[in-house]
Amino acid sequence: MDSWDVRDWRRQMFDLYAAVRAEPDPAQAHRLWRDRRDVLLSTHPATAVPADARDGFRANVAPYDPEFRFEVPVLAADPERREVPTPTDGLVPFERVGRVELPGLGSLDVWWLDSYGGGVFLPLRDAGAGESTYGGGRYVLDSVKGADLGGDRAALVVDLNFAFQPSCAYSSDWVCPLPGPGNRLEARVDVGELSP
Repeated sequence: MDSWDVRDWRRQMFDLYAAVRAEPDPAQAHRLWRDRRDVLLSTHPATAVPADARDGFRANVAPYDPEFRFEVPVLAADPERREVPTPTDGLVPFERVGRVELPGLGSLDVWWLDSYGGGVFLPLRDAGAGESTYGGGRYVLDSVKGADLGGDRAALVVDLNFAFQPSCAYSSDWVCPLPGPGNRLEARVDVGELSP
């Protein structure tokens, strides 16, 4: 993998999420996301899936459940800064820009990647972490890398069916910022990408 591979990966992810946002049926958008993502994860040179696991790889993604789709406002939250140390990117800074209330589940902090490129970041760690889902948590939105389901501060699309494992879940070669205390739910969220 080289820089051009990473560039192409990001272009394809941006294209994928643009197609997801353009599809009016969320369940059909989810099928599209799952299928195209599986192709990228199993064949692309910049995939985090180890080479010996790529042949026939399919992510374990739960069937779509409309009960886990929310369009919610980004509410005010006290400012907070997190700096996540990584061996490859140095300190990765995040600023809390608000929070979202997910009915029946709880609230999650919404972060802004406060470095070059910027972007909305919404990680999630639920009660199933380490059992049905990756123990470190998952990402729902990571707009610097294209993972953006739509909306804005007035009504952000938070569809937990699109929660995905970060790259570090596939390989220890990757280092990922994981959900902090404000991004943990007491409830289980057994939708989206699950553990293999």
